[in-house]
Amino acid sequence: MQTTQVRSNGDDMGKLILRVVLAVLLLFHGLSKLGSGIGFIEGMLQQAGLPAVFGYLVYVGEILAPLLILLGALTRAAALLVAINMVVALLLAHSAEFFTLSGTGGWALELQGMYLGTAVALVFLGAGRYSVGGAGGRYN
Repeated sequence: MQTTQVRSNGDDMGKLILRVVLAVLLLFHGLSKLGSGIGFIEGMLQQAGLPAVFGYLVYVGEILAPLLILLGALTRAAALLVAINMVVALLLAHSAEFFTLSGTGGWALELQGMYLGTAVALVFLGAGRYSVGGAGGRYN
């Protein structure tokens, strides 16, 4: 029984760390767009033949969803929104970099890949005990 409790505490702490890191780092991007606007995103969307108004969804993916993830409320749904946001960003803004390396030898899209991978992990893991909903939270 003791081993199960330690594993559960460690699992929940790991989920908290994933949530905080993803949420805080994405919030910086969202707040930057809030201050400087999303004109460049609207332009990319129009070039792709999509309505420019879809650009406002970046606020959902980079401000609202990260806040929910940080709190541990609707974590799986919010993480799915972040994952979708990252796939769209990769396709619209970074598709030319899929198979390139950075100047230091890493994948040119390692930051975007880490955001996407972390979000997908949270879709499957949920928020854990250290969240608004607690371990038994229905939507965590």
